[in-house]
Amino acid sequence: QVQVVESGGGLVQAGGSLRLSCAASGSIFRIGDMSWYHQSPGNQRELVATATTDGGTNYADSVKGRFTIARDNAKNTVYLQMSSLKPDDTGVYYCNVRARRISSSYRNYWGQGTQVTVSS
Repeated sequence: QVQVVESGGGLVQAGGSLRLSCAASGSIFRIGDMSWYHQSPGNQRELVATATTDGGTNYADSVKGRFTIARDNAKNTVYLQMSSLKPDDTGVYYCNVRARRISSSYRNYWGQGTQVTVSS
């Protein structure tokens, strides 16, 4: 099995910063892309940022210039540094890790989510 665990959420004032962490563990043979998603109440889960295996990064337009994604391959961990936070950034942030076990193909694994609340 593969486990994905997020941490680092909390309550912050508008304009503040938070750093989220996501660690993958278990029977991992190889990890592919690592991503963060955001889901606000009543809305669908939306892709925020992706860190690819070749070192590339992609961001949603709404967070460009404010959020930075980074991965530590040695630790199977991905981070999301969030700055200049806005009330619209409030919601649950989910980590998605694309990984494969030695005897399987790539699958998407999700964490349980971490709550971020930005007060105005």
